[in-house]
Amino acid sequence: MKSRFIPSIILATLIIASTGCVYRMDINQGNRINSEVIDQLELGMTRRQVEFLLGEPSIVSVYRPDIWNYVMYHKSGEDGSEQKRVLKLKFEDDLLTEIDGDQNLLIDS
Repeated sequence: MKSRFIPSIILATLIIASTGCVYRMDINQGNRINSEVIDQLELGMTRRQVEFLLGEPSIVSVYRPDIWNYVMYHKSGEDGSEQKRVLKLKFEDDLLTEIDGDQNLLIDS
């Protein structure tokens, strides 16, 4: 009778111990936005130059095609912390006239 419970106890111990060994990967969505890319942006760049540097914008309004929004989302698999960044670019006559973004975006990496 004792030999019957030993495998059950071992199995239960392994199941409980393995719950802490789950790997959770990082989740990255949107455009990669960091200070290196921001430093390369210059007022007066054309839309094509900006698109070459940053890629296609995440959001372009049908009603305001002169405003491009780049959004970045990162969730760490290790501790579950989240980072969200938004970069807003305004164009006039196909030239970049304004760069606006989150404060941590313009300062941080």
